[in-house]
Amino acid sequence: MSGRPRPRRFAAPGLLLAVCAALGGCTAGPSLEAQGEVTARPGDSRRLTVGSAGFTESDLLAQMYALLLEEAGYGTKILSVTNRELYEPALERGQIDVVAEYAATFADWLNAKAHGPEAPPVGSPDADATMKALRALATPRGLTVLDAGRAVDQNAFAVTAEFAARHRLRTLSDLGATGLPIRLAAGDECVRRPYCAPGLRKVYGIDVAAVDPKGVGTTPAKQAVQNGQDQLVLTTSTDATLDAFGLVLLEDDRNLQNADHIVPVVNRARAGGPGVTGALSRLNTVLTTADLTLLNEQVDSWRRLPEDVARNYLVSKGLVTR
Repeated sequence: MSGRPRPRRFAAPGLLLAVCAALGGCTAGPSLEAQGEVTARPGDSRRLTVGSAGFTESDLLAQMYALLLEEAGYGTKILSVTNRELYEPALERGQIDVVAEYAATFADWLNAKAHGPEAPPVGSPDADATMKALRALATPRGLTVLDAGRAVDQNAFAVTAEFAARHRLRTLSDLGATGLPIRLAAGDECVRRPYCAPGLRKVYGIDVAAVDPKGVGTTPAKQAVQNGQDQLVLTTSTDATLDAFGLVLLEDDRNLQNADHIVPVVNRARAGGPGVTGALSRLNTVLTTADLTLLNEQVDSWRRLPEDVARNYLVSKGLVTR
């Protein structure tokens, strides 16, 4: 174990209130009109706050970012803020300096914030186009989007292994070709989201007969497919609990889902310099979707601490010393 201080983690509700008070309210970031063109040199604060959205994967990424930054000589603390409506304005204002985001999802969120909730989506299955759109939206807000890594966490769809074997299913196209009526366990918004039920019908020809509103990747949703009440469940590509329910993912072979590559986003004025970029970019060519799934499993199923899992992974890849 290294002699460097371990990242400190804060998740107390009182601290979240303090963050919001410092922001003057957390419902919106600074106005674009007040920002003007980005001309100042990027900052390089030596003490940085890494944000987490409070779920397993976000906790793991925050821990890895903090450890990589410490390895590069930065002091860090981790702040858990459980929704984007809170942490994104905090990121704009510098109460949070670094956060792990999902490229297409964040691009669409910033686009809706800038142009209204009915704005056409800018995220797409094209990673390059998505990153270009994301950077165009983030830069005027004082945010720098670093390069995306190999790991992707997208919407994904699973069936039971028995159902897949019986109908010879490997892909979503295979499922569409069966013509079977399918009950889909998902969030209630799946009925209208283009990358959920409507997309499954249009792109894959899947006969989605009903959407069972049990949530995205929840235990009740997986149990509904496991016991045959539903045939398909909406989850994510890094879901580490599928084996426990006898489920397998079907390949999104026609690229319905958006390019939700994991990407670091930083506050330019405090963390936009080459030191932070270099430290975090070391993870890009190493962390894969399969790696992230296994790390999630170690926390969710093996009940290990996110910090320990993150540190062990980085040490095993030679990215930090003990």
